[in-house]
Amino acid sequence: MTTSDYTALDRPEISANSFYPRPGWTATPQGAEDHAVNVADGVALSCRFFPVGTPNPTILFFYGNGETAVDYDNIAPLYQGIGANFLVADYRGYGRSGGSPSFSTMLTDAHQVLDFTLKLLKGKLLADRQHTGPVFVMGRSMGRHAAFELAVSRAQDINGVIIESGRPTLGQFANGLAEPVAQKMEEDYRAKVASINIPVLVIHGEIDTLAPLPEAVGMFQSIGFKEKQMITVPGAGHNDLLYQGRAQYFAAVQDFVTRNLGQ
Repeated sequence: MTTSDYTALDRPEISANSFYPRPGWTATPQGAEDHAVNVADGVALSCRFFPVGTPNPTILFFYGNGETAVDYDNIAPLYQGIGANFLVADYRGYGRSGGSPSFSTMLTDAHQVLDFTLKLLKGKLLADRQHTGPVFVMGRSMGRHAAFELAVSRAQDINGVIIESGRPTLGQFANGLAEPVAQKMEEDYRAKVASINIPVLVIHGEIDTLAPLPEAVGMFQSIGFKEKQMITVPGAGHNDLLYQGRAQYFAAVQDFVTRNLGQ
């Protein structure tokens, strides 16, 4: 599979109509850590880490559009409750991150966030930090783009990928492109998703109208790797999935991570 050039999606009008950055930050919760990931000259991404144990697996989380890292202050303990360290990073222009978001930098920044996470866990940034557990990447809604990128390009560094409320399309980022260009980019994107070669868990709401369930099912079926699972949460839409099916949601995440500790 060839690597796509996504710079056509970085046009100012596309970014302005596709990203909904929200600035803001909160006091660091007890037991959490705040970090900054330098991604370009004068640009750092804010992130928050919720450790639970050095032998435990870590979930690197990329959230949906319009959210921020601090929105997960009350959700992170649920991941800790299933035995997972949880690290959530902001995009450019979100939280207290610098810069302005674009599609291409969202993907390239994901690599740098993963590099930072691995260094943090392996004690290369803090001398007393020696995590031994594996790393999983998770993307919710818009966060799927970063998660897909790492699942395909950095498979050697992660044990599995979790996609929540996602679909195998560029979505609104392709709006405004010439039809032949958009069609080719969408075809390449679907091929990229299908090429994932690590364990996959898909979690989706039954009545999601922003990312319709049939698209998620098609995405799941297209992935050729045999170690994959899909969970559909009854009665859940795009933004209430976690609350409509919390027990099912976290049981699925815990089971997936436990089964793939040794990948």
